[in-house]
Amino acid sequence: MALRNHSTITGFILTGLSDNPQTEALLFLLFLGIYILTVIGNLTMLLVIGADSHLHTPMYFFLSNLSFLDLCFSSVTVPKLLKDLLSEKKTISVEGCLTQVFFVFITAGTEAFLLSMMAYDRYAAICHPLLYGQKISNELCVKLVLVSWGLASLNSVVIVLLAVNLDFCDAQTIHHYTCELPSLFPLSCSDISINIDILICSTLLHGLGTFLPIFFSYTRIVSTILSMSSTTGRSKAFNTCSSHLIAVILFFGSGLVCYLMPTSGSSLDLLASLQYSAVTPMLNPLIYSLKNQEVKAAVKRTLRKCLHYFGS
Repeated sequence: MALRNHSTITGFILTGLSDNPQTEALLFLLFLGIYILTVIGNLTMLLVIGADSHLHTPMYFFLSNLSFLDLCFSSVTVPKLLKDLLSEKKTISVEGCLTQVFFVFITAGTEAFLLSMMAYDRYAAICHPLLYGQKISNELCVKLVLVSWGLASLNSVVIVLLAVNLDFCDAQTIHHYTCELPSLFPLSCSDISINIDILICSTLLHGLGTFLPIFFSYTRIVSTILSMSSTTGRSKAFNTCSSHLIAVILFFGSGLVCYLMPTSGSSLDLLASLQYSAVTPMLNPLIYSLKNQEVKAAVKRTLRKCLHYFGS
């Protein structure tokens, strides 16, 4: 089989979600709606948290960063998907593909760290309410977010280097709607066993390194909630962390399927990836706004300010 170095290949062909024009038209409308809701929802969260002084707390500082990440994460893949759904030929350059891989990993990686920090924030608020101000300071929050971006960037560079050093065969078709590293491996004529091992180790280290703090935080949170004598107190404590718990399940569940299961271009692969990169960023602002009384109240206050400003 003829081998070609990746530098001589100008691009890849994506199979996309469907090759049926009618189906593609319906999918375009569906994902256009999802993307518009994602942008509006996350921008609204950023605006409300920034404008309302009642939400200038560590919890909402993390939440505003989550909204920013969801906005970026969705924008890495969904606009290209929308373009391809309207195109007869779905192609992406090698540089564009590697850029997409990099930004998928940096945004998703930072979000994993952020969800871990938000779990610790909830642990401190519920298990040590009197010491909360000492454990979670504004300065610490900023440092934690910066460290998250730094570690995710380092991991993304390592991941992209795995793809840069691959030699690709004549076949250039990626059986996916986007460039994800597991989808590039089947196109390589190189020995990819080491690359796969490194990807799995990186995913496990990153996943466990962020998931274990969440697990231990919620173990302590559940223990504390169950020890409360007041039913009202238990209900209030559970409501403060239920939104975050739903976000964790959605993010880590689909993410692990994408990067730990063998890639095959199957419907399960595509659904998990769509859940991970398109649906979850849309749902997060809805989850946090619909289940959070403080956010609801802040949205109403912000709307009243806007109406008063434009009405005067």
